[in-house]
Amino acid sequence: MNDLTPDSKERSTNLKGLGCSRKRVEDVRFVQGKGNYVDDIKLPGMLHGDFVRSPYAHARVISINKEAALALPGVVAVLTAEDLAPLGLHWMPTLAGDKQMVLADGKVLFQGQEVAYVVANDRYIAADAVELVEVEYEELPVLTDPFEALNSDVVLREDLEGQTEGAHGPRKHHNHIFTWEQGEEEATNQVLDSAEVVVTESMYYHRTHPCPLETCGAVASMDAVTGKLTLYGTFQAPHAIRTVVSLISGIEEHNIRVISPDIGGGFGNKVGAYSGYVCSVVASIVTGKPVKWVEDRIENLMTTAFARDYWMTGKIAATKEGKITGLHCQVTADHGGFDACADPTKFPAGFMNICTGSYDIPTAYLAVDGVYTNKAPGGVSYRCSFRVTEAVYFIERMIEVLAIELDMDAAELRRINFIKKEQFPYQSALGWEYDSGDYHRAWDKAMEAVGYQGLRKEQAERVEAFKRGETRKLMGIGLTHFTEIVGAGPVKNCDILGLGMFDSCEIRIHPTGSAIARLGTISQGQGHATTFAQILASEIGLPADSITIEEGDTDTAPYGLGTYGSRSTPVAGAATAMAGRKIRAKAQMIAAYLLEVHDDDVEFDVDRFAVKGAPERFKTMKEIAFAAYNQAIPGLEPGLEAVSYYDPPNMTYPFGAYVCVMDIDVDTGVTEIRRFYALDDCGTRINPMIIEGQVHGGLTEALAVALGQEIAYDEQGNVKTGTLMDFFLPTAWEVPNYETDHTVTPSPHHPIGAKGVGESPHVGGVPCFSNAVHDAFRAFGLRHTNMPHDHWRIWRTANELGLHG
Repeated sequence: MNDLTPDSKERSTNLKGLGCSRKRVEDVRFVQGKGNYVDDIKLPGMLHGDFVRSPYAHARVISINKEAALALPGVVAVLTAEDLAPLGLHWMPTLAGDKQMVLADGKVLFQGQEVAYVVANDRYIAADAVELVEVEYEELPVLTDPFEALNSDVVLREDLEGQTEGAHGPRKHHNHIFTWEQGEEEATNQVLDSAEVVVTESMYYHRTHPCPLETCGAVASMDAVTGKLTLYGTFQAPHAIRTVVSLISGIEEHNIRVISPDIGGGFGNKVGAYSGYVCSVVASIVTGKPVKWVEDRIENLMTTAFARDYWMTGKIAATKEGKITGLHCQVTADHGGFDACADPTKFPAGFMNICTGSYDIPTAYLAVDGVYTNKAPGGVSYRCSFRVTEAVYFIERMIEVLAIELDMDAAELRRINFIKKEQFPYQSALGWEYDSGDYHRAWDKAMEAVGYQGLRKEQAERVEAFKRGETRKLMGIGLTHFTEIVGAGPVKNCDILGLGMFDSCEIRIHPTGSAIARLGTISQGQGHATTFAQILASEIGLPADSITIEEGDTDTAPYGLGTYGSRSTPVAGAATAMAGRKIRAKAQMIAAYLLEVHDDDVEFDVDRFAVKGAPERFKTMKEIAFAAYNQAIPGLEPGLEAVSYYDPPNMTYPFGAYVCVMDIDVDTGVTEIRRFYALDDCGTRINPMIIEGQVHGGLTEALAVALGQEIAYDEQGNVKTGTLMDFFLPTAWEVPNYETDHTVTPSPHHPIGAKGVGESPHVGGVPCFSNAVHDAFRAFGLRHTNMPHDHWRIWRTANELGLHG
């Protein structure tokens, strides 16, 4: 931009391209209540479905009596596994290579599991009929602890009994799913054995839930005349759902149209395939009418895909001066009744092997054991890229406990272990190639911005005042430096159900100089219609306001793998830029013809092609677009269109430096977040205003997880937090003021240098909030206590430390 002439700068500003804080164009309909969500869809003759769900976490289904339900006026059908079995639809494949019951086949494995599907004229009759279905159960022993499950004689998955091999290798026990290893175990153990300092810590990243504003739902409509199935739904990956539906149903994929309308938040919850989708399709085929299924909030919290539930034990080796020499991480992953984690095939524990974080750790080893229990399945990337949040929480807590062991400042410990700028591209000990970074610059900027030394002085004074009885409040300084891994991903190592994780963009330029771009992604609130148009504006020289973005309809959009794991900008954004460059390449030839010069004698200048050395001779992109449709140009086809399928050569690695200043009342456990500073480096910044909004949203979800959000079970497998009375969703009252900041380190392999940002604040925010709690009690001997840090648990920690006197 600085090299542009004043005229070029003005034209560039008018395009509203990269770097412009352009207002979100999609908000016009949202703020007027004119969004179009799944539950807004009403089709002629539409029926409604609802589930009979198990009250037990583990039980044998002895019998199902439908008679009373079928006798209720308005009830059309009641489907069970027995009805689906002849069609082979009573089980379905999961994204993790396992299989899962669509409706209970002989037994149930978690509370709320789908047992029968009632179809009725309206949702209220369906709900009444659910209560009339009589199910006889025989209760079975319940296993909610993964360690107990690995030692129990109780076989949870009887369909797998006797199978010693799973989708990801040998099974060590009938409730064991897989063992996944990365790194060098022997070399890591040798480092640990010879290290000057070794710290061991165990931690639990509790089970939580994405809890999007809109619950999951679908409307299936089978046209018996055309043989075409149309499926509307809350899908984060419409094309993948179409493929799965085709594989399950046997309907030719070209006869299936999947449409994702507006989606009220996804956060990973809407990636997988749920029984409601399959049953709605089957019911529509059986009845010949459209069938809608929309779950309620309790069903969403109890039965759809959870997040986290990782038990992690770490060993970290270092010199007495604090230089880290090795890291060992052992994980026991609770996957619930079925392995339905939404992870790439080759990564059954996601990208947990980013657990070396932002640090130059020469030797490391990771082992993850997946385990079946009597909990709901899922394991989605709740606003993170495939278990990266667990990995970052792990390493950031290990850094803190090492700092305690060394009696060292945690900020300085991080600084001396950061990967250096000149080491990029950096090959981690667990297999990743970090693309670019300048961690020291970001860290120094953060420390200076918050006045770190002054905060430490104030904290020390507060501790002394507390000991003198002058205050009952302690002060914690939470530090986090995180490295994300997003942009899944390269087809060479990332797929789901055999589908390579590329993405796509198709652009059509109209004769009058407007454009439409269709992508294989789908927005759930990220502002795709705004930001993708900005990418194109800078690439092809047409105003962003003249570019329409379409997503979510498999009949019009090119095939793509959807939106999750911050794939949008790193993959679909790259596809958009590459398609734009194809447009520009053809436009250059058209311009040269119109200007009567050779192709090499024209150059692109913001919104036009001008003759080199004679900038007064030019053709604007609008003129070129019109000429593409009315000029016979030798060697060129008419029109101006392009499509790009982008397979990234590597992931992208955004990073950030966060600081949380927290005051804690030890007598009540109440926390007050005095300050939260968040510096993010997401490479090239497309729309600073949207980035700031994404950071605010991600930090608020991080606050929820760290300070109270939890899916908790009792010993009988009952969900104790199945309503919003018990599941913590922060309101404006609890949310602090966030200070945002940034550095810019472009990705060297991405066409525009962008890395993605939507999930970074959640990934970095959770350990930052948690570290603030821990840091407040560090002077009194606390090393680690498990999340969530709600008021009760903080009060209990203070009590255990003897601070209640």
